[in-house]
Amino acid sequence: MKEVYGKQCLFLCTIFRWCYSYETGRVNIKDLPCPRQAHAVTNNATISAVDELILQNCWITIREIAVELSIGKGTAHHIIHKKLGYGKVCAQWVLKHLSENQKTPRMGVCLTQEFLH
Repeated sequence: MKEVYGKQCLFLCTIFRWCYSYETGRVNIKDLPCPRQAHAVTNNATISAVDELILQNCWITIREIAVELSIGKGTAHHIIHKKLGYGKVCAQWVLKHLSENQKTPRMGVCLTQEFLH
């Protein structure tokens, strides 16, 4: 087989494992979920609860959010970064993409003499 398929040839142990799986009754060719894989169930109530916690305390950590809402840290991380679009800047949660109206006051604060000292 190696002469015909070269580097794309399967290992013999893989073929034996597949044969054993099908002999024991497996008929689905799709991968089974890994037992350690997080199953993130994110509904609108959970997303809004995370957003509310961040708006109340912008220095809150992912671990504190996960404990407060009884969700996994991976789920909390996914909601914060992917669903809500927040990122950490100087230990504070801020939106990754600011509008022009939001950028202008921030630039004004950065250009003041008090901030530069």
